[in-house]
Amino acid sequence: QVQLVESGGGLVQAGGSLRLSCAASIRTFSEYSMGWFRQAPGKEREFVAVIAWMTGRTYYADSVKGRFTISRDNAKNTVTLQMNSLKPEDTAVYYCAADSAYYYSTVPDEYNYWGQGTQVTVSS
Repeated sequence: QVQLVESGGGLVQAGGSLRLSCAASIRTFSEYSMGWFRQAPGKEREFVAVIAWMTGRTYYADSVKGRFTISRDNAKNTVTLQMNSLKPEDTAVYYCAADSAYYYSTVPDEYNYWGQGTQVTVSS
């Protein structure tokens, strides 16, 4: 049974940093692209960042580019999202997701597995 477990969320002031981690119980973790998504109250789930399984290439939403960094450790089956210069508009529940497709995606429906989410709140 595949499980994704996020951790590291919390309350931080604007301009601060948080580091989110996702631990995956996937036997072939290195063959999955791993993404982070977020969902604010009353809004749809939106793409944040992805790291491709084959190339390790990363891709970011324009709203977080230059502030967030996604990375993975295939030996530990973990993916991390380092969030710097946080803004109040970054407040949301953040989800880790795994995608087994050959090419990475920014579309939530194309991901196979999801974590339960972790709350990030940025105060102004």
